[in-house]
Amino acid sequence: MRNSACYGIYLDVEEKLVGFARVISDYATTYYLCDVIVDTAYQHMGLGTALVSHIEALPEYKGLRGVLITRDAHGLYDKFGYKVLNNRAMVKESKY
Repeated sequence: MRNSACYGIYLDVEEKLVGFARVISDYATTYYLCDVIVDTAYQHMGLGTALVSHIEALPEYKGLRGVLITRDAHGLYDKFGYKVLNNRAMVKESKY
């Protein structure tokens, strides 16, 4: 899992992990956003948006090309500049 970073949303009061995402990157050209998951009981509360927003704001991914594979939630990723390549792949082009 070299060059893989994990991020989560943990509810301290409930002692429960309710959101998770993983990013794999070479930190030079591309990052792969994967395993974005929000517990079904906590979906549609903005947690997925908050998680992706946090990741997108991190300096280590700024300006890099973003890639992800998803069957759903295209609307979520559209907000962050990802464009659909086919039914499943989405790409956010590098700013450099």
